[in-house]
Amino acid sequence: MLARTLLAATVLLMLAHPAMAQEPLATYKSLSPELALDLARASLDDCRSRGYQVAVAVVDRFGGTQVILRDRFAGAHTVSTASGKAWTAATFRTSTTELNAVSQPGMMQAGIRNLPGAVIIGGGLIVEAGGSLVGAVGVSGAPGGDADEACARAGIDAIRDKLEF
Repeated sequence: MLARTLLAATVLLMLAHPAMAQEPLATYKSLSPELALDLARASLDDCRSRGYQVAVAVVDRFGGTQVILRDRFAGAHTVSTASGKAWTAATFRTSTTELNAVSQPGMMQAGIRNLPGAVIIGGGLIVEAGGSLVGAVGVSGAPGGDADEACARAGIDAIRDKLEF
């Protein structure tokens, strides 16, 4: 009887104690349109220097499109693929190459390949500033995901000094 009374009193105290309140508003960093465009241009320029015709997409931290650039001879499919890679990297908060590795058929996370809009092919990278996710970039059209990712990484490296705002 005493144990039940103590248990009931503990439960009542827990219910009566206010839960940890969260701040009503959140503050976050985001890429300016100008910086997003600089990132896309730098990625496109790097691919061009390698002889690749690609599309580049930059999204904000939530996966919303900020910039899309498509070189003249890049395939029509490259726009949606680059956008999908950027969206996937941003929403999963990791590179699409890493997602590819952990979602192979038969693996525990294989199901993410079937999610609407997810593009699990190398070439999508997250963009961070001061330890915070600020967006993602996706590249499509180079001969393979590793080449797409190299162009995306070169774009991020080109704006690195502007990311610490």
